[in-house]
Amino acid sequence: MSDLDLRPTPTTCGGSRAEGPVRDLLVARETALGGSTVVRRLLPSMGRRMVGAWCFVDHYGPDDIADEPGMQVPPHPHIGLQTVSWLHEGEVLHRDSLGSLQTVRPRELGLMTSGRAISHSEESPREHARLLHGAQLWVALPDAHRHTEPAFEHHADLPRVTDLGGGLDATVILGELDGARSPGTIHTPLVGADLSLREGTEVRLPVEPHFEYAVLTMSGLTEVDGVRLEPGSMLYLGTDRRELPLRAVTDGSVLLLGGEPFEEELVMWWNFIGRSGEEIAQARNDWETGTRFGEVHGYDGARLHAPQLPATPLKPRGRVR
Repeated sequence: MSDLDLRPTPTTCGGSRAEGPVRDLLVARETALGGSTVVRRLLPSMGRRMVGAWCFVDHYGPDDIADEPGMQVPPHPHIGLQTVSWLHEGEVLHRDSLGSLQTVRPRELGLMTSGRAISHSEESPREHARLLHGAQLWVALPDAHRHTEPAFEHHADLPRVTDLGGGLDATVILGELDGARSPGTIHTPLVGADLSLREGTEVRLPVEPHFEYAVLTMSGLTEVDGVRLEPGSMLYLGTDRRELPLRAVTDGSVLLLGGEPFEEELVMWWNFIGRSGEEIAQARNDWETGTRFGEVHGYDGARLHAPQLPATPLKPRGRVR
C-alpha cells in the first residue's frame, strides 16, 4: 500500500525512548487512499514513530463498497521495507514488478519485501465483496537486508494458537507467539498476531519482556491493561512486560504488534525508507525516470508520480533508549 499524500513530510523514525511498561493511546489521522477508501493512520504519529521494526500502520473499514470501486492504489515504488496486507473482510488484488498477481483474502498474509527496489499496485477486484476491512503495515528492513532482492509471499494457511485461555483464538501473522511461528520471512525479531476474543474473555497473554508492544483494535470493545479501546484505536505499551492483560467487553479482534526496539537511524519519506537524504532523492529520481523499479503490468490506469522533495534536507534520526 502507498502513502498517497502529495505533500509528505519527512519522518524521523526510531520513536521516543522506550523504558518499561506504559499505556500511551495513539491518535489516528484520516487520509484518503484512492477510490472510496479512507484510512486511519496510526503510525507514524507525532508521539510515536515505531513499534519494534513496525513503522507504518493504517486501519480501514469496515466500508460498504458494494456500489463503489473500493481500494484503488496505482503502481508506486518502495525501498527499504516490507509491506504486510491483512484483511478481515473483502479482497485485495496485488500486482508487482516481479510479475506477481495475487488476490489476498481475509486472514491470509500478503507479504512484499521491497529490498533494493520494487513497485506494486493494490485494488479491489472488479467483482468484489460488499465490505472492505483491514490493516496495512510496513516493517523497516535493517541495514544488512535492505538491499536484498525484492520478493512477494502469499501464505493462505497461518498457524493458530488456541490454548492461551478460553475465548481467545490467535493467528500468527509474522514472527512467533507461544511457540507457533509464521512462515512469513522476517529480518528482525518481531511479532504480529491477530487475536479474536469472545465477549467476557479475560486472559493474561504471555509476551517477551525485551520487546516493545502496541495493540490495534480491529473490531469490538476491548480492555488492554485496563485501557478500553474502540475500533481504529491503538495503544502503545512499552517494554519490560512478561504478560499482557486482555478483557473482551464485546466480541472483538485486536492486532498485537511487537518487536525489539529498532536501533538504526533511518528516514522515511513518501514510500521510501533509507539512511540519507541523498538516497531518498536518488530513489525518487529513479522512479520518475523509469529506472530500477520495474513495471507493473495489468493495472488499468496511470502510475503514481512522486511528490516534490521538501526544501529542508532529509536527515536520518534514531531511537535513544
